[in-house]
Amino acid sequence: MPQAVSPRYAIYWTPDPAGPLAAFGAGWLGHDPALGRSVSRLVLPGINTRSQDAATLSPRRYGLHGTLKPPFALAPGADAAGLESRLATFAAAMPAFIVPALMLADIKGFLALVPSSPCPALHDLADATVRSFDDLRAPAPEAELSRRRKAGLTPRQDGHLVRWGYPYVFEDFAFHLTLTERLDEVTRQRFRVALEPLVAPFCDAPWSVDAISLLRQERPAEPFVLVRRLLLSGARA
Repeated sequence: MPQAVSPRYAIYWTPDPAGPLAAFGAGWLGHDPALGRSVSRLVLPGINTRSQDAATLSPRRYGLHGTLKPPFALAPGADAAGLESRLATFAAAMPAFIVPALMLADIKGFLALVPSSPCPALHDLADATVRSFDDLRAPAPEAELSRRRKAGLTPRQDGHLVRWGYPYVFEDFAFHLTLTERLDEVTRQRFRVALEPLVAPFCDAPWSVDAISLLRQERPAEPFVLVRRLLLSGARA
């Protein structure tokens, strides 16, 4: 009898589902986490649908997002209602803040939107999110640890992987909204030229992180779906 597969949860920053950045992300990736379904893709000059599908295969599964607490299965004794309740309390204590304008960047071969300058408040939010919910996280399975290690981790990143289930936290955290897979140089440049005018409206001014989102993935390889988006309503220090 096949073993039951536990759903995974993730705590992300996701754009306002009614806003233009969410509309761009859904159209570019072909998946809208807020609706929980595939949507029509943006049609780009010089980019055929097959190439776009291949270049966005993994990002499409997650939807447009910035990782705060990476995907995890729940620990024995934890449940979804408890996680959601904890997250609501956490969001109510955290203040909203302003982030520098986004820019389109090449991160080791994949394209992403990233803040154009450092934002300590964003790092603080990610650090707090990683720590605050780790008791609800089941240990990462050995297969996942092995897969992560194939990326060539530093000793510190390997320590993060063992302790927190993910290598790119704390000092190794870098907020980004992934747009493509890793691409060869020629393909990457072609996609960059196509994307630049589409993302330009999101790269001309600072923006607000005023909410965090809980997402759920029922089974491996299925897309993540938005469970709840919670406003950050804490008072500024």
